Amino acid sequence: MSAAPPPDRSTAARDAAAVRRDLVRIVGDAHVLGGDGSTIPVELLRDATEARGTTGDALAVVRPGDADEVAAVVRWAGRHGMPLVPRGGGTGFSGGAVPDAGSVVLATDRLTGPGEIVPEDWSATFPAGVVTADLQRRCLEAGLFFAPNPGSAESSLIGGNVATNAGGPRSFRYGPVRAWLTGVDAVLGDGERIRAGGTVRKNVETLDLLGLLCGSEGTLGVITGVSLKLLPAPEVALPILACYPHRDAGLAALAAAMACGVVPAALEFLDGATLRAAAASFPGGLPDGAAFAVLAEALGPDAVAHAEGRVVADALTPDALAVHAPTDRRDVDALWRWRDGVSIAVTAARGGKLSEDLAVPASRLCDILAAVDRVAGDHGVEVCSWGHAGDGNLHATVMVDRTDPAALRRAEDAAHAMLDLPGPLGGVLTAEHGVGTVKRDAAARLDPTVLATQAAIKDVLDPAGIMNPGKKLPAR
Repeated sequence: MSAAPPPDRSTAARDAAAVRRDLVRIVGDAHVLGGDGSTIPVELLRDATEARGTTGDALAVVRPGDADEVAAVVRWAGRHGMPLVPRGGGTGFSGGAVPDAGSVVLATDRLTGPGEIVPEDWSATFPAGVVTADLQRRCLEAGLFFAPNPGSAESSLIGGNVATNAGGPRSFRYGPVRAWLTGVDAVLGDGERIRAGGTVRKNVETLDLLGLLCGSEGTLGVITGVSLKLLPAPEVALPILACYPHRDAGLAALAAAMACGVVPAALEFLDGATLRAAAASFPGGLPDGAAFAVLAEALGPDAVAHAEGRVVADALTPDALAVHAPTDRRDVDALWRWRDGVSIAVTAARGGKLSEDLAVPASRLCDILAAVDRVAGDHGVEVCSWGHAGDGNLHATVMVDRTDPAALRRAEDAAHAMLDLPGPLGGVLTAEHGVGTVKRDAAARLDPTVLATQAAIKDVLDPAGIMNPGKKLPAR
């Protein structure tokens, strides 16, 4: 790996027109936005943290069409000390794709193509700009299955999923994206292209560079392609939703599901405030008095899924107000559409939300929910929680009117206070949303040796310090 030349800091603040001229030489006029007097579309300057009022600024947006162009852009940025902000679908909740003034956004949405699926190997290789849901559909058409299902799959890009190690409901049984990743093509911060791993499932001939790049949030380089292991496509997916009159009954049902001997594909929970916000769109209506819900899924061959579904349903039925277990494909899809829309429904309740994705051991879910309640009471805010119960991952969400400055300040204070909750319970600040800028200050309190090791790795792979500076890793 060659060392990058020292950055020319005197040119780092060149005007946008000069930046545009350089980038146009690399990718063509049609694929550079900004620098010509036009306004960069605001949707390219923010991510899903817009509910917190998070919008950035940039000198330009560049959209390379292949890995060679990505490498050329990164080398150019290194020579000029120009901060680069890699961007996938912009669906993150951590501010990781929000640029600072004086930076350039490197969008990966043109890194597309048909990819390659090898049914005999249960494997696939795709460019980083492929939409996650499109990738899943292509795999299903080949009789194969890519399980990770982040809620933003219809708009997120697979390269962004790798950069954030995205999860979703099915992570409980199948793991997050890292568990499916066998290879990565990337451009590191010094402009060098690297192929880490490949298409085989077992590979220990190098250090775990895949694990290093997966979840790095663009701070070490740009993901340009991915290789994935797959499974045979399941015949059926059978969700089971059980509603309970209070939290304790729901938590007892979760414990029973965890002990039933079957590993559901998903094991979700929704608290009472969440159910109230999303009740209007629930297919068929929720039972009166529902204050907690558990959503599980049995997945696999028809006979196996039905047998496992019965075991899980038996575990969830005691003390339930109602159990909804659709088997018709349309009804199954309707239930999951409702679950995927919970975040939107919660946002609509007040016009905005601030969401944290804390994680604790599953056995401490009761404790973290109680702690979130205390924070809500202390700050005079309304909080709802839902998430991936099997993983101990809750989306603790402050509902807020974004037009009320005082309410927004209280919400920010409450969200910040929540970051102190998981550590004493053996948990972590973020399970799947990432650190970005939202949790960067809290991450600075982690083990100093861990922080120093991370900083040393970044110095090697991004010697000019241009890759998504100020994100994930504490400022130095």
